[in-house]
Amino acid sequence: MPKPKLSLQTTTLWQYPSQHYGKGEQGSSSYRGATPSWVIWNLLERYTDIGGTVVDPMCGSGTTLDVCTDLNREGLGFDLQPHHRDVVEGDARHLPLEDDSVDFAFIDPPYGRNLRYSERKECVGELDAREDAYFEAMGQIFEEMWRVVKPGGHMAVYAADVLKKGTFVPIGSQFIFMLSQIVEIVDHVVVVRGNKDLKKGNYHKAAEEQNFFLRGFQHLIIARKPIEVVDTATAQKPKRKKKKRKPRS
Repeated sequence: MPKPKLSLQTTTLWQYPSQHYGKGEQGSSSYRGATPSWVIWNLLERYTDIGGTVVDPMCGSGTTLDVCTDLNREGLGFDLQPHHRDVVEGDARHLPLEDDSVDFAFIDPPYGRNLRYSERKECVGELDAREDAYFEAMGQIFEEMWRVVKPGGHMAVYAADVLKKGTFVPIGSQFIFMLSQIVEIVDHVVVVRGNKDLKKGNYHKAAEEQNFFLRGFQHLIIARKPIEVVDTATAQKPKRKKKKRKPRS
């Protein structure tokens, strides 16, 4: 079945009937947790120009880079465990880029330990989202994105909330608060999930019988780095409570 022609989403509720656009695919359909390429397409069409520089600090299978190629943007991708020939191995907390050097930054991070991306201890995907260490690591990544984006440039974070062993973690809300401490929040978009598991009857039966909700949407948080910026040494940084939450079983 042919995919519908892409067009800019104009509300804060985004939906498209495919993970990919066009005749082929962007990134890899076999890569678990890959970002829908049409989401990145919409962001780059709105917030970047032809020839602009885009960085994805957790680029995985290279979806962002493939969209950049389609739109004539310069894409820079990093990942602890690359799955694309043009993605460079690197830690999102320590990008090998100059300050104020990119026009747009996009990231789709692990949502705690919902998927296992690698066995490396420095991988954020090895941290439990119910613990402060996860949000502290993400705070470092957000600050690094802030550092490399040009004043007036934009950044976007794609995320989902987590329900694990009866404990709900509002990752999206927490990210919005953290980002609001260092950048200007432009908008908050809800992206309808196209996960095939949501069409399985047994999943819905379990949700009814066990009284929980399936995750039906993703958060897309869009932010802007102010043109008049505070020096990074004195900028207010995201605050987290030091006391760790005790997970409920």
